Amino acid sequence: MTVRDEKQDENFWAAQFEEHRPRLRAVAYRMLGSFAEADDAIQETWLRVTRSSGEEIRNTGSWLTTIVSRQCLNMLRSRATRREDPLDVRVPDPVVETGDGVDPAEQEVLADSVGLALLVVLEALDPAERLAFVLHDMFAVPFDEIATMLDKNTAAVRQLASRARRRVQGVTPAGPADRTQQRKIADAWLTAARGGNFEGLVALLHPDALLRVDTGGPGSKVVRGAAEVAGNASQFRPVGLVSEYATVNGGPGIIARRDGKAVSVLSFTVADGLITEINILADADRVAALNF
Repeated sequence: MTVRDEKQDENFWAAQFEEHRPRLRAVAYRMLGSFAEADDAIQETWLRVTRSSGEEIRNTGSWLTTIVSRQCLNMLRSRATRREDPLDVRVPDPVVETGDGVDPAEQEVLADSVGLALLVVLEALDPAERLAFVLHDMFAVPFDEIATMLDKNTAAVRQLASRARRRVQGVTPAGPADRTQQRKIADAWLTAARGGNFEGLVALLHPDALLRVDTGGPGSKVVRGAAEVAGNASQFRPVGLVSEYATVNGGPGIIARRDGKAVSVLSFTVADGLITEINILADADRVAALNF
């Protein structure tokens, strides 16, 4: 191959990669729950592409999806061996849409947006279960292709996806919500929290409501029950913070800022007019990296 041929081949693959990048990033985000890690997976996928000269590739999209999925699987397995915090307190990176709109770099993951509550459940899945569920149920990848990625037979992969489905049952949003109603619920919560209205907070909560706070260290916790969640309302009204409404992963949310800088992101999950789950990302480093 001449230098010119090599350059043409490189340009071809660069164009192919950019065409499929939105889907690859969406897969990586759902697999990892982290924009930074998703970008790392995409970069590793590109490096793999640059080393693929001479391979026979029949379906570029499937091939790239396989590469990024395997990379994500390796990252999840590595993460599991070094994680110190309990899985149930980790809040994935949120996709935040404020009055200024959503960051263009994150727009690609908003199509078929997945709620933050579902991502939290995915965090607790075995890496292989997560891969089977995400690829098959969210991206319609055939079980036989997933089986090749996992070095398992198709029946085993079906079982992995089935187990994952049972874990997420009842968490997946039923459909697009009314944004006006979402805003009313978030505003009502803020008003009650700021006023120290305990009864008002309880009235907004499902009896089995759950609060998850991820500070990235001490202070991370999971609280269950309407009264207990309402009793932790001080999380929402610290001195010196200004709160604003935002759409978080397609649902209602709140951003808290100090001196104009975001310090925490809150996401509500709502069912039948009641708040069933509240997730707060208050890890200063991770919030700062989101740049909103």
